[in-house]
Amino acid sequence: MRRRLVASVALSSLVCVGMLALVLGLRWSPQLGLDLRGGLSVTYQPARKVTTSELQTVVNIMSARANALGVAQPNITTQGNDVVVQLPGVKNAQTALAEIGTTAQLYFRPVLCGAPAFTAPTSKATSVAYKVPPTCPSTYRYTSAYFVASSSGYNVPTSIAQYPPYSSYPTTTPAYDQDHASQNVILPTGGQGYATRYVLGPAAATGKIIKSASAQLTTNGQWVVDFTLTGAGQTSFNNIASKYYGTLVADDLDGQIVSAPVIAATSFPGGGTVSGSFTQKSANALALQLNYGSFPVRMIPLTSQTVSASLGSSSLRAGLLAGALGLLLVMGYTIIYYRALGVVVVLGLLTTGAFLYGFISALGHSSLGLTLDLSGVTGLIVSVGITVDSYIVYFERLKDEVRAGRSVRASVDKGFKSAYRTILSADAVSFLGALVLWLLSIGSVKGFAFMLGISTLTDVVTAYVFTRPLVILLGRNRLFTEARWFGVARGLARAAEEPT
Repeated sequence: MRRRLVASVALSSLVCVGMLALVLGLRWSPQLGLDLRGGLSVTYQPARKVTTSELQTVVNIMSARANALGVAQPNITTQGNDVVVQLPGVKNAQTALAEIGTTAQLYFRPVLCGAPAFTAPTSKATSVAYKVPPTCPSTYRYTSAYFVASSSGYNVPTSIAQYPPYSSYPTTTPAYDQDHASQNVILPTGGQGYATRYVLGPAAATGKIIKSASAQLTTNGQWVVDFTLTGAGQTSFNNIASKYYGTLVADDLDGQIVSAPVIAATSFPGGGTVSGSFTQKSANALALQLNYGSFPVRMIPLTSQTVSASLGSSSLRAGLLAGALGLLLVMGYTIIYYRALGVVVVLGLLTTGAFLYGFISALGHSSLGLTLDLSGVTGLIVSVGITVDSYIVYFERLKDEVRAGRSVRASVDKGFKSAYRTILSADAVSFLGALVLWLLSIGSVKGFAFMLGISTLTDVVTAYVFTRPLVILLGRNRLFTEARWFGVARGLARAAEEPT
């Protein structure tokens, strides 16, 4: 019997200390959330009504882009019909967010003709309704007669480079989901074309034909994005090349003309190049977006919140200080009140803390990517009270046994059997509450519920494999039970003074 008790205490202690030693040896620590580490949080709203699967696709693409950027433990989730993006610890949060949140909807559109800048009506109207540009008149159409691939001496004459009536047509605005693949659009050229704006025809293909993309530096020092095509994409791209050979085809990325080169060949063996006014940074960003696909719907940022690293550190210090003070007060009180049994509480809290630290750190570096935020810290602090309650239930049951006339040695085992039923009932209520919170809540409340639930389960196990055998061992040792000021019997002596 004694050997089993000693083995239980030793093994449970070894597991807890071993878990702590393992993560410290690997130099792991809990992955901190946005409110403890600093970073950026943005809420996105779809530009139109979407299905649950479409919204989940957006989350998956954002997560893949964030991981490719090296953002540590991004938290990207849905809340109703919105998507909440939290990027803790990023050095340049705005740049990372721009690359993660870009729709990256790429269309290959033929250039129909040019258009001048938009001129708002002179009336008192405060807004101008968007109009889909019609097909360009034949006299203003850009045809292969103006572009010869083997010569740069031909271009569009100034007199027909822009069709004047198009000045009354507003520029297509992707933010309001106007950049439809099946319609003509009118977009700024960014100074790289023959007109202020181009009128583009319906999309001949989308970015889905691209298999992979990478940023490359050409021999003349310009950054471009090389891409390879899927099997079906190669057929589609070659059909575009045959149909629009000798004319302009624009790369429309999220309502911006990246480039509008002349199609100089009728077939492309497996890939192509997107060129434009790229820097290394913008070329890498485009390659990243094309590699991980485009969103099925445009996402509009609603709210943005920045948490500085210093504010996150202050929150962490405040949380740790509150937890440490609470632990010290609890430990001091239990030692004064229960004497040697209070040492059991201290040892139990230390071993439980070691296990939870190691377990949370391991989960943070696993595929689950668990992050510890301020609400999670709160859940851990609350769990200290639940754990200490279990000790008090057991110790008060021992008082009842001593009051009934039994010795400490006889009471420690019998008292636990009665107390453990109460502990199980209390922990079951706590765990069910945490489970309901985790299933029904959103955001940081989930972190509180998760930490509370894990701590409650740990308490159930610890009470049986650590607290019970250790108290029984102490109760059978005269050195601990009969010590004058610190013995177990001294801690339970009040029972004899209290009325039954």
